[in-house]
Amino acid sequence: MSKNLSRRSFIGKSGLAGLASAAFISNYGTGLAAAVDRMPTHSNPSDLKITDVKCGYVRGALYVKVYTNQDVWGCGEAVDAIHGTYHLVKRLGNMIKGQNPLNPNRLAEQLRKGAFFAGGQSGVFVAVLTAIETALWDITGKVYQVPVYQLLGGKFRDRIRVYCDTALYTATNPKPSDYAEAARGAVNRGYNAVKFDVDDGRDPNKYDRFNWTASPAEIDRMYNAIAAVREEVGPHIDVCVDMHGRYDAVTGLKMAKMYENLNLMWLEEPIPADNPEVYKHITQQTSTPICTGENIYLAYGFTKLLSDGAVDIIMPDIQKAGGLGEGQRIANLANLYYVPFSPHMVASFLGAMAACHVCASVPNFQIMEWQIYMDTDQMWQDIVTYDGPRTENSFITVSEKPGIGVEINEEGMRKYAVPDVPFFE
Repeated sequence: MSKNLSRRSFIGKSGLAGLASAAFISNYGTGLAAAVDRMPTHSNPSDLKITDVKCGYVRGALYVKVYTNQDVWGCGEAVDAIHGTYHLVKRLGNMIKGQNPLNPNRLAEQLRKGAFFAGGQSGVFVAVLTAIETALWDITGKVYQVPVYQLLGGKFRDRIRVYCDTALYTATNPKPSDYAEAARGAVNRGYNAVKFDVDDGRDPNKYDRFNWTASPAEIDRMYNAIAAVREEVGPHIDVCVDMHGRYDAVTGLKMAKMYENLNLMWLEEPIPADNPEVYKHITQQTSTPICTGENIYLAYGFTKLLSDGAVDIIMPDIQKAGGLGEGQRIANLANLYYVPFSPHMVASFLGAMAACHVCASVPNFQIMEWQIYMDTDQMWQDIVTYDGPRTENSFITVSEKPGIGVEINEEGMRKYAVPDVPFFE
């Protein structure tokens, strides 16, 4: 948040002109400037108004800034379902211009219900809404000089545990020894939980690209890779496996049963996430915890999964499921069913810290995703501004700064911006 309002402007707005003159005469100007510098540079919160909403795109992410008439702004991020949404950002931004940004829940509901079908939304619409809603929370925290978790009701924890997605993608045809080496590398970096993808659409042992029944050779490959990980890291490191919803129920259940002796933290999306009844069929027949949710939108999308006991763990993506307020509502809903809340997270550190505020604010948080390339790829350092360590021994410390605590670095982002798309214009 910038503090660029002039002293004359501030004094005029606050009605202190007479007092300032008296202080100037008695102190020959020595105290007034310092006193004004100590005062907030924005006016009464009730006078705050949204003046513009601008955005930029970097790789698979949307970054939004919501501007106000008092030189305070908020930042938000959305992922995945955001391609080609520049004009949707501008449309939703125009719907809230002139309004006070300090009502994030109200404005998010206004946008959701004020659009097509009076609220029956998912996909790209909710993803864009998520970025704007997040920015509104950021503004509100900055204005009231508190971190976002405080606005959400306070925190249950100071640190957020993360697991390391090793990004050992199956497209590179890794061997079991490669999985073991990647797991050891993550543990040596301080992570106490790791995740691996085992789905491979280009596996030469597939019957065909569209058949979701895994062949015996595929089954062996998926099992042997994770068996090598467990042998390498031992029993006290959590291991997660992601199948990305690429398989049918026969294969999903078979893999869940085979993985039982490896004591996984969870098996993620063995089948697509759109059929709770089939999830329940798998979940009830295995001791391997079953997890889904990264492609489910709003709290409504989780109601049947939870009420039917269809999954053991939910993993909404807070950067596209509806925002920070909605993320907390999803977690609280899951808590009623004693289901852990373990968010999917493929955003920048802005999105990661925004998610951390939600994770800190709910009792049933379990763990959050972190990508290993965020430790090594310079882009992730360049596109945001944050002056502290990012992860330490598998934890992110929740920011105590006002708002989210992480800022968009427009200049750093510019060299990675998606070509031919307006950039914060």
